[in-house]
Amino acid sequence: MSDSMSGDSESQITLTRTIGANVSDVFSAWTDPALIEQWQADEAELDAFEGGEYRFITFGDEDDDADQVVTGEILTFVEDQRLVMSWVHKDEEEEGDDELIFVLDILFEPVGTDQTRVTLTERGLAHADPQTRIFSMEAWSAALEQLAELME
Repeated sequence: MSDSMSGDSESQITLTRTIGANVSDVFSAWTDPALIEQWQADEAELDAFEGGEYRFITFGDEDDDADQVVTGEILTFVEDQRLVMSWVHKDEEEEGDDELIFVLDILFEPVGTDQTRVTLTERGLAHADPQTRIFSMEAWSAALEQLAELME
């Protein structure tokens, strides 16, 4: 298992992680709601085709009791190779109903028969400040760690 992280520009973050599982299983973990609920969201709905829509809900906890809801569209769907999704997080707790809108571009590359290199690129508006950028990088890194734990 290896990983790397970079802030390519103010509006892009790229993380790469090698996961000890075959590419088909790793791709399914991103596109099968039952698997998504094991590592990324408490409730997941996803239409696994180009043009499909998705909705992920993560329930609040003792630190933040508000549920986090992310919705979007599948912009590109190439089985076992690439998944591109719009990523819309609406903050209903904040005044003004602000939305964070990004595009996630996830590449899946087989490394031999039992490993997959996942490259996740988040593109969108520049983060409001360095702290939110660091938070986003840490959140995606933690998500990839959870995925790796599930798959390995």
